[in-house]
Formats: sequence, structure tokens, C-alpha cells
Amino acid sequence: MRDKTDPELGKKVNLHLETLRLETVYTMPLASTAREVMANAFTEFFNLMGIKEDPSIEDSPGRIADMLVYELCAGLNYDNLPKCTTQPALGGDSEMVMLKDITTISLCEHHAQTIAGRTHIAYIPNKKLLGVSKLARVTNFFARRPQVQERMTAQIFHALQFVLETDDVAVQQECAHFCIRARGVMDPNSIMTTNKLGGRFMSNPALRSEYLHAIR
Repeated sequence: MRDKTDPELGKKVNLHLETLRLETVYTMPLASTAREVMANAFTEFFNLMGIKEDPSIEDSPGRIADMLVYELCAGLNYDNLPKCTTQPALGGDSEMVMLKDITTISLCEHHAQTIAGRTHIAYIPNKKLLGVSKLARVTNFFARRPQVQERMTAQIFHALQFVLETDDVAVQQECAHFCIRARGVMDPNSIMTTNKLGGRFMSNPALRSEYLHAIR
């Protein structure tokens, strides 16, 4: 999958977000080492909880470790930032580009519960047009780590502004938080919405209205 990632761009985006104080305190260690430590930890956890040895769960600690290191937390490693293939924008004033209903799965950093929902992204091209699938890939990258939704929305927003070289970016996320649904208040229906608007999406009421109407 390395041909679909851009470690050099990852370093630049990482530094940009650190400058904005939008980067988390987490850093991904050597993945193979993290996987081994985590598998051993979950084996110990099963033992402490009195979960008895059984063929069905014999490989579960390793499966959980693989899931966390290589899937749910893959976005901690900026070497995994997706390639953001662009082409020159069309001449003149360009229309809004939008990709909505991007499936978004993340991990609550407070209780390690699922955050699940959808992301809507729009931008007005300035110098660059971004391959449409990259909007979904960038979203998935920032989702694949322990997160809070407010930070995730801001990271996607500022990363796309950086890559596209334009302020005219809008990001909205609508997500269910299973730290609320599956525990604590046990509210099965709540949805959290976060928005980040920049450039003309903030200053132009007609454009903002068009964007909000489109994502509804």
C-alpha cells in the first residue's frame, strides 16, 4: 500500500498541524514492537478477567493487537498519510466541489469506544483540484487514531487547506459516540455535529447557505 501513501507530505502536514497546536500527544512506535506488547497485554487482561482458555479466543489477543496497531490506530503514523494527487484548477472562478456522506469510523480516546458517522467536505478550487477519493482517504487517515470529534474535524479542515492551498474549505462531521450509546448515560439516539468553515464559506452567506443546504 506504500504506493498510495506519501510520507514526505505526511511530515509537512504533521508539522503544519503541530504549529496550529492541533496534533495529539500520541506518536506511533515501531509497529511490530507495539503489536507484540499489546498482544501480551490482552493475554494478561483475559487472564485477570477470568476468561478461560478456549479455542475460540486462543488467538484473540493477537487479533485485537493487529486491529489496533494496523487498522484503528494507523493514522498515528504520518508515513501513512495518503497521496494527495492534484491537477491544476480550471481557469476563472470555479464552482464548489463537494463529497458528502463519507463513512467515518474512529476511536474515542476517552473510553476506546467507536465513533461512527459521516463526513461532508467542500472546497472551492484555487490553484489545485484534488482527486475526489483523496477527500475520503484524508478523512479516514485522521479518523484512524484515538480521537475527539472536534479535533478530528479541525485536522481534516486544516490539512486540506494546506494541501489545496486555499482557505475555501468546509468540513462537517455527524457521528454517533458509543461511549455515550454503550455506557454511561446509555443514550442510543444522540448524534454529535461539528463544523469547520474557512474563507468564503465563512464570509459569504449565500455560499454558506448553499453548502449547508447541499449536505442536508
